[in-house]
Amino acid sequence: MQALRSREREKRLLTSHGAGPKALRKVRRTRAAAAARHNLTMSGHNNSELLVLCSSGQLFLQPLWDHLKTWETLIQSPFFPVFFSITTYLGFCLPFVVLDVLCPWVPALRRYKIHPDFSPSVWQLLPCLGLTLYQHVVFVFPMTLLHWAASPVLLPPEAPELLQLVRHIVLCLLLFDTEFFIWHVLHHKVPWLYRTFHKMHHQNSSSFALATQYMSVGELLSLGVFDMVNIMLLRCHPLTVLIFHVINIWLSVEDHSGYDFPWSTHRLVPFGWYGGVTHHDLHHSQFNCNFAPYFTHWDKILGTLRSAHAK
Repeated sequence: MQALRSREREKRLLTSHGAGPKALRKVRRTRAAAAARHNLTMSGHNNSELLVLCSSGQLFLQPLWDHLKTWETLIQSPFFPVFFSITTYLGFCLPFVVLDVLCPWVPALRRYKIHPDFSPSVWQLLPCLGLTLYQHVVFVFPMTLLHWAASPVLLPPEAPELLQLVRHIVLCLLLFDTEFFIWHVLHHKVPWLYRTFHKMHHQNSSSFALATQYMSVGELLSLGVFDMVNIMLLRCHPLTVLIFHVINIWLSVEDHSGYDFPWSTHRLVPFGWYGGVTHHDLHHSQFNCNFAPYFTHWDKILGTLRSAHAK
């Protein structure tokens, strides 16, 4: 109806200027062609945008990022990093704590324990939990607050590309693995460094999940600095940072859990590239081997790699 009225107004206007039927049809054809070209251009533009979006992986990550941005006030808060770290860590530890409690009563679980006859007592669990909470509140939070004041968290509207996210997570893990390997070797080779910063972590010769962060404040802050430097160096997207921290915390807890399941990470990564829980448990029992937290290449190069089967 609107189009009909528009054509009638156009006809009256052209007729008032002395234009005949042929001129009227010519004007209409010209305008129709222009409209068609405009629609084609817009369609091509939208299709190209959709193609770029699909090829970049943003179509997959954007809904997740949009949902997280509804919590923007919380994520930008200086309290969020500590809250996120503690809840993620305890959330990953809890299933293993439950298994440790059940293990004496469920013999079938013992087949997956590296040390079948060991289960941490409540007097081992509580100090680990208390130290983790204390250090995060007293030391980690003030450092986080200073970093937040100097460099507030900004949330971009776009999600990262999927390939970029994967690439940055892998690079962060490799960099962290290298940095901690160097730190770890030095703290085992230099007696003063070991006594001052690293000895506390080795008080439990048989590992369990809540002992993951049973360490001196110097060691805890060193690990935090490694994370922060790598993220800044690679200019990681905030979504990448969140996912990396989840993965990093999980791998650390799994390495100290004392359980070797068929789905453990070292069984999923091919070619023996990843050490895993058996690799790290051997370090806690023998001290002079398997210094890298995750991967095996640095221990192979240094000649400190030892297999659990070689015990």
